[in-house]
Order: sequence, then structure tokens, then C-alpha cells
Amino acid sequence: MCRNIKTLFNFEPPATEDEVHASALQFVRKLSGFNKPSQANAEAFELAVDEISHAARKLLASLQTSAPARDREIEAEKARQRARERFA
Repeated sequence: MCRNIKTLFNFEPPATEDEVHASALQFVRKLSGFNKPSQANAEAFELAVDEISHAARKLLASLQTSAPARDREIEAEKARQRARERFA
């Protein structure tokens, strides 16, 4: 659905507040259809981003895995390779 929302679970170092907020913002933009809401909708938009950020942090804190944490640089290189293959 939202290609720009990245997986945030099970990485070393863990996801930052900025990453969680960015994924919530992208999700709300997708749902609402607004890249930037009007003044009339700004409060509802920001409230939704805050609530989704909170829910995402709660989810990430409660998830468990026995898999080793993934390395951000290795995963980023895999994504770049997929992009090169797709857009070459």
C-alpha cells in the first residue's frame, strides 16, 4: 500500500522517534489523500499522526522475535540492488 513506509521492527539500532513519526505521517497521508491538509483539517490530521505514532511505538515495543537483529546498512544495500534491477 505505502511503498515509502519501511519496516521498523528488529533492527539494530532500533527505530528512532523520527522514523516512527515519518511512517505514521506517510500512513495518514495515504489514508486521507492529503499531502498537506487544509487549515480546517490540520488539527484532525496531526491528531491522527500522533495517535498512529503512539500505536506504532507500542506495537514495536511489544513485538518479540528469536531472529537476530537486522543490520540497517545491509538492508539498505539490498533495497538499492532491488531498485537497480527494477529501474535498470
